[in-house]
Amino acid sequence: MAYLSQNNFTPVTLHLGTYVFSDIPLFYIIIGSLLTGLGLAYLIFLFNSILTAFTMHGKDNKIKHVKSENVNLIKKIHQLELENERLKNNSAVVEPQDKNAL
Repeated sequence: MAYLSQNNFTPVTLHLGTYVFSDIPLFYIIIGSLLTGLGLAYLIFLFNSILTAFTMHGKDNKIKHVKSENVNLIKKIHQLELENERLKNNSAVVEPQDKNAL
């Protein structure tokens, strides 16, 4: 900034739409442009981060749902295997239904 202020002290006129600012040192415009660009880049980064967080949250919920469905299907397979064995052996003994068992 010291280098910019020493070599770019030339007064310039700045036109922003209908507003006119005259005799502003050039290094103020350079530093202002730099800060404006960094601010806009940060806002775009923040917006992108928020969208990514929402997307990841949706994916995590979908993964949880699929894992839960997978556990339920494994339980169903286990119950069907027990029933299949019971039918093969012609046994009348009914296996106890344990909801916590796989």
